Amino acid sequence: MDTSEYALEDIASLWDDNADYWAYQVRAGHDIYRDHFNNPAFFNFIGDIKGKKILDAGCGEGTNTRLLARQGGVVTAIDISEKLIAYAHQAEDEKPLGITYQVASYTNLSIFRDMEFDAVISTMALMDGPDFDQAFSEFHRVLKSPGDMFFSILHPCFMTRGLDWLEGKEIRDNTLLVSHYFEGRPWIDKWKFSHSPDSGSDDFVTTCYYSRTLTDYINGVINAGFNLVKIDEPRPSEAACTKFPAFGKWRDHAAIFLYVHARKTRE
Repeated sequence: MDTSEYALEDIASLWDDNADYWAYQVRAGHDIYRDHFNNPAFFNFIGDIKGKKILDAGCGEGTNTRLLARQGGVVTAIDISEKLIAYAHQAEDEKPLGITYQVASYTNLSIFRDMEFDAVISTMALMDGPDFDQAFSEFHRVLKSPGDMFFSILHPCFMTRGLDWLEGKEIRDNTLLVSHYFEGRPWIDKWKFSHSPDSGSDDFVTTCYYSRTLTDYINGVINAGFNLVKIDEPRPSEAACTKFPAFGKWRDHAAIFLYVHARKTRE
């Protein structure tokens, strides 16, 4: 199917197909970028959430949702994939943290009341679905006033369809190539967890990546009625680069992640 024709049900089907492989790899600790770079930096960016009523938008199999709950958040979480939500329910049944999970798209939060949450948090999800303008509008609606929205995404300036690395003498000498930044249409990406011991298998993750510019994201936040509070482009620490040399090229040359904090200050 042409990716321009992808509907929400197609995205849900992709993630249902990914679910078994994804849940196994993430829970086995094979997502080193998540565990040793992105999550520590993003949770520091979010700050104190103790006692806050939080919506986790695009929760996947629930690993990050459980981190939010362990930090004191009162968490409700949604995802478009029924199979990923089933994995999340399984973890909650085994070790309850008071999390409520529901199958829903972050572009349609009609199951929730206006001004129901203190914060909406989305980790690495908004670049993998259509109609992010509608998502921001829904986030604004379900937030209290004041209320905060935090999201992390792959950095749109560098994670383009034409991304490639030219190898140098050392991995930190690699040169990043980017292209098709203004393409403006989704594309299918297939990738593996490179740190997994079975990375040589035939299994892989298939995502539909929605190509958007930095302008698209920031203006989408503002047009939905939010005030922009802060953005961040985190760099891995030197200690992390020593432990995981692949991080070094992202410390030295470009940002792989973008974080945004915006605030609703009026209805």
